[in-house]
Formats: sequence, structure tokens, C-alpha cells
Amino acid sequence: MADLDRVRGAHDRRVLHVPARGIQRGFLYPALSASCTLMVVAGIRRNHPVRPSVWYCVAAGLGMWSTGDFVFAYLYYVRGDEAFPSYADAFYLAAIPVLATGVFILIKGRVSGRDRAGLQDALVISTGLALLTWTFMMRPIAEDHSIGMLARLVSLGAPAGDLLLISMLLRLLSSPGGRSASYRFLIGGFAFTLGTDVLYSVVNTVAVYEGGAMDAGWMASYVMFGAAALHPSMRSLSEVAPDRAERFQKQRISLLATTSLLAPAMLVYDGLTDPAHVDWKAISAGSVVLFLLVVARMSGLVAQVRDQAVQLDALAHNDGLTGVPNRRSWDIELHRETTKARRSGAEVCVALLDLDHFKRFNDTHGHQAGDRLLKEASAAWRSLLRPGDVLARYGGEEFGVILVGASPQEAARILDRLRAVTPQGQTFSAGLVRWNGVEAADEVVGRADEALYHAKHNGRNRVHLADPIRTTRDTKILA
Repeated sequence: MADLDRVRGAHDRRVLHVPARGIQRGFLYPALSASCTLMVVAGIRRNHPVRPSVWYCVAAGLGMWSTGDFVFAYLYYVRGDEAFPSYADAFYLAAIPVLATGVFILIKGRVSGRDRAGLQDALVISTGLALLTWTFMMRPIAEDHSIGMLARLVSLGAPAGDLLLISMLLRLLSSPGGRSASYRFLIGGFAFTLGTDVLYSVVNTVAVYEGGAMDAGWMASYVMFGAAALHPSMRSLSEVAPDRAERFQKQRISLLATTSLLAPAMLVYDGLTDPAHVDWKAISAGSVVLFLLVVARMSGLVAQVRDQAVQLDALAHNDGLTGVPNRRSWDIELHRETTKARRSGAEVCVALLDLDHFKRFNDTHGHQAGDRLLKEASAAWRSLLRPGDVLARYGGEEFGVILVGASPQEAARILDRLRAVTPQGQTFSAGLVRWNGVEAADEVVGRADEALYHAKHNGRNRVHLADPIRTTRDTKILA
């Protein structure tokens, strides 16, 4: 009987947790579990959740646990049958994958993308917990040959199932999404049942638990599940959460670091307590998995930092609305192209474009329509420019164009083609100048702005080519 009690203590908390104080008390616990299962079903019918399959899995899992409670109470109190394993164990173990499936569906519903970081964090912690579970709970059962194979397998199934649910719970906690009252009740239900399971297993390593205060933990878990389903916020519990920037907090770093140290800690523990029987296989496997997961996590962080650097660079040099280079990039590109042309002798033409009557368009159609016009116009103009030409948003509804290797006449024809594709029947005025080979960038922009003023003053919807400025180089060429 003592060996059987030890097996039951390592097995599932429901095998000997009902107080042996008569049939009425013995069936009180199953009655509570059944009523909470009905609460979940009632919550589904009343609140109409976005993904009812999540809650049906919860109801089915609780129903299997409740059935196992009734079967055990009947066998133990009515028939006096203490055989292990029993039919009740089949219901207890079958409930675990059903509940895990529900949590999996919930996680998939709340995550809009892949959320690889959250998955990796959950796997790191789960691997560390798996090593602890094997060392202190599962290995003693696996090595106990005083009981039959079936009893050992059933006894191993309970901690393995709890580990599966803990892993799913960690994944749920690491996923994005709102923390509503229903979410907190659901997390509380799993936390109570799994936490009490672990405490039950620890207690049974030194004594045989035959009912008592720990029953309150399992009872509370049933009530929590029922409350989660009945609360109105369960409707939106599995809605897709918006993407969010990852915030790698110090607490998470500390948790991952501590988990990574579990494998060497287990090695030290085995070496101090039983150096002749160090479980090097399990510890080695756990170390390899933890190492690979941590490396993958760090690689993900490096990739994230690199992507964020690229995004910041794009934000610093591109216009947020149209996606074309911004004023800062325009200044850099103009200086770069004039410097190159000064060495190569290539021609550079500079133009400033301004959408005609843009304020009136905004007032008539609204600012959203104005933003859409700016985006569509810049995309249409960009598609007609040559490779190497630069289109930038200079400010407001004004754009700048750098045309390298084009004569003033050719540049004017390019700008006329751009005017023809301006969307929504709108037009623009443009001031075009030829860089004289020596003037500074701000000087050539000033002349283009003056030419733009002439284009607008002369009726808009036209390109005004400024008169050329003679330079020493031009004089030598003419001579």
C-alpha cells in the first residue's frame, strides 16, 4: 500500500485528494466541478464569443475532469475500489490535450503575426521547467520498478500533462493582446490548478495527501474558469491584437538568464546529492536545447535591432507621407550630384514643382484627399523619371527634382510629361534652372524658386526655364 500511495502522490492530484469523510463529502467536489463546467457552457451561449471553439475546448476539458471526479468518487466511496490506475485516470489525462488545444486556438486568435520572440521565450522557460519536472518528479517514477508498466505510464502522464499546460500558459502570457477580466480569470484558473498540482506532488514526496486545504486550490480553479466564461469580456478575449513593438524588459532578461542556468544547476545538484548517478543524458539534452533557444533568441534580437536601424534611417531620409526623399535627403543629394558634376563636367538641371491651387483642393475635398493627392502624384511622377533622377518632397505641396545629364530643353520635356500624369485632374507649376557649374546648392535652389514664381505669375500649369548664367567655363567653350 505504501508503494501505491507513493505512485499516486507522483501521479495526478485527483487520485487521492477527496477527503475520506463519507459519501456526501466525497461527491461534493465532483458536484462543484460539474456546476462550473455548466457555467462555461452558459457563458458561451450568453456572451457569443468571437471564437467559441476556445471555450468549447475549455468546457470539454472541465467536463472530462468532472467526469473523472464522479467516477473516482463512485469507485472509492461506493465500491471501495482503490485500484490504480482506474477508469477515472483516463478522463483526467484525456482532458489535458483538449484544454491545451483550446489555449492554442486562443493564442492563434490573439496574435496577428508570427510573434517568434514570444514563442522562443516560452520555449526557453518550458525547457527549463521540463528539466526540473524530469529530475524531481518523473525520473523517480520512471526508475521505480516496484510497480507495473501501466501504473508508471499513467503516473508519468500527469506531470507531463501539467508541463504541457504550463508551456501553453507561458505562451499565452507572452503573447500580445488585452488583459481583460475574462483573461485574468482564465489565467487564474490555470494557475490555481497547475500550482496546486505542483504543490500536491511536492507534498507527496514526504507524505501521503488524503484531503485537506489543497482541495481549495482545485476548487478555486473551477470557479475561475466559470467566471472567465460568464464575464462579458470573454466575447473579445480571442480577438486579434494589434502589432506592438517588443519591449525587452529587465525582468524578462533575468527570467531567461535564470532558466538558462537550470541545466548546470541540475548538474551541480546531482553531483552533490548522488555523484554516482548523475543524469548526464537529460542534463546534456536540456543544455543543448536551452543553448540553441537562447542563441536563436539573441539572433532575433540582433535582427530586430538591425531592422529598426534601417527603419530609423528611412524615417530620417524619406518623407513619411509620400515615401520619396525628404528635404534633408534633397540637400544631401543636390550637394552630392553637383560635386560629382563639377569633376565630370556633366550637366545638372534643378526644378521645383508646386501643385496648383492645392489649398483650394484641400478646403474642397478635405485633408485626407489632399494627402492622397500628394501620394498619388509623387508615385506617378516617380514612375516617369529616369534612373538616377531624384524626386524629393521639398515642403508642403512643393517637390524638388534633380535631373543629371539632361540639357535644359530635355529637362523641360521631362517635366511636361510629369505634368501630364498629375492625378485627379490637377496641375503643377515648375521652375527649372541649369546649374552653372560653380554656384552653391542654395543658390541654384534660389534661382529655381524664382523661376517657379514666374511660372505661377504667368498663369500656372507651366514650366518656366530660367535664363542661363554665364560662367568662365561657358565663355571658354563659346570661344
